[in-house]
This record gives sequence, C-alpha cells and structure tokens, in this order.
Amino acid sequence: MKIKNISVYLTEEQVEQRVRELGAEISAVYGEEPVCLICILKGSAFFTCELAKRITSPVELEFMSVSSYGAGTSSSGVVRIVNDLGTSIEGKNVLVIEDIIDSGRTLSYLLENLKTRNPKSLRLCTLLDKPERRVVQVDVDYVGFEIPDKFVVGYGLDYDQRYRNLPYIGFVEIEE
Repeated sequence: MKIKNISVYLTEEQVEQRVRELGAEISAVYGEEPVCLICILKGSAFFTCELAKRITSPVELEFMSVSSYGAGTSSSGVVRIVNDLGTSIEGKNVLVIEDIIDSGRTLSYLLENLKTRNPKSLRLCTLLDKPERRVVQVDVDYVGFEIPDKFVVGYGLDYDQRYRNLPYIGFVEIEE
C-alpha cells in the first residue's frame, strides 16, 4: 500500500487549543495531588509531552509500549506489552495517555492489567477517539477529539512508522 494523499483534518492550532483545555480539566480533578502519567509509546509521546506541560498538578512520567498493530492500518487483535513500567504504580493516581482509541482491545487489556497493580485511581485520556470502531467497551475519562472511521497520521500517529512528526492530524488516502 502506498499513501496517495494526506489531508489536514485538525490543524496544529486546533490540537494545541484542545491540549490546553484537557490540561486544565485534568488539573482541576487532581488539584495538588500528584498524578502519574503513563505514556503509551510510541504514538502518544507527542501528546503526553504537550499535555504534561499544561497540567498544574505534580506530574510523574512513566512509559509503556503496548502493541496490537503490525505494519498495516488495522489492529491484529493480539495485544502484548512490549515494554513495561519501570516503577510501581501502587497507591498512585494514574492517568493513561493514549494517542487514539478505536477497537478498544488494547486499552481494555491494558487497563485490566494496570488495575491489578493497585493504583489509587486509574483514568484514561486519549487525543483521538473512534467510537464507530469500538469492539470492546472502554470508559474514556478525557477525549481530545472524536473522529470518524478514517486512518489518521501526524502529531505522533504513524503509518508504518512514518508521518509521526507532522504538526497536524491528517486523513490518509491510500493509493489502490
């Protein structure tokens, strides 16, 4: 498959504005309590860094790599933890940061796994949500944007490890 075109769906300014709003919402919930942000690599790295700068509560950063995708554009359905957390989350307020949620399989698996580690609280924040694609119910506490069922790249999201560095979010048109 080859990309024919990438059209801008959400501009850099729209994304930045929504990230500021999410930062304020999250700060209001946690107040002065510390929160451990778990960045789900690689896709949410851009979003997590920008969001962390806008959260006024004390922030701790952790990273995890979870995969259900191969080189294609759809989930394989098999979820695996590629790199686990470096520290314990027991007794901590935890906010999982994801770039996009579509089928819900990966996040459902991950949240169940993290619950067994006894965090004080466990919430989920995603930059993009594709509810049309949901196969497994996932409760999302903070949503940046709800988007239609189209493949997107930019702002950390990729197509075969490319286009993550685009400052906007764009729809991908595949050449047949």
